[in-house]
Amino acid sequence: MITNLPNLLTLFRIVVIPLMVAAFFLDFPIANWVSLTLYTAACVTDYFDGWLARAWNQVSPLGRFLDPIADKLLIAAALLMLVAKGHIVGPAVVAAVVIMCREVLVSGLREFLAELRVSVPVSKLAKWKTTVQMLALGFLMVGRASPDAIPSEDIGLWCLWIAAALTLVTGYDYLRAGLKHITGKA
Repeated sequence: MITNLPNLLTLFRIVVIPLMVAAFFLDFPIANWVSLTLYTAACVTDYFDGWLARAWNQVSPLGRFLDPIADKLLIAAALLMLVAKGHIVGPAVVAAVVIMCREVLVSGLREFLAELRVSVPVSKLAKWKTTVQMLALGFLMVGRASPDAIPSEDIGLWCLWIAAALTLVTGYDYLRAGLKHITGKA
């Protein structure tokens, strides 16, 4: 049902994306912080929508469908706006591309395997990847607006590269598991 709290949290994550992007491109000193606040709220819902759905026995087909889409939309929008605004530049764009490509690969793989009625559970390492990725993008959103004592851009870039490395590992894990079903050797 669309009106249960877990599904509403997932929908909130989607709705907040254009607001986050708009805030990021506004030309006033606190814009980065407004964007970060919206992004953080969206990231928090990523944890609670699934947790509440399981705890309250409200897991639904709509939630299972929308949750991964909301995640990918949020990350893709954040990466694109950070590249567009020059917060991710040079070689770091490679890390962003690796993350985006893995998201597309895993989405396509999940869609194909769903037709075969094969579920691909999220691994613990993939959850860590998501956490590091979300932290990276948050630090990069704040960028130079952070206090001088916090090297936000450096922390964000280091986390982005760590997330990209974890992305390669988890993407390979998913692909390897999926290929068994694609080739019929499962």
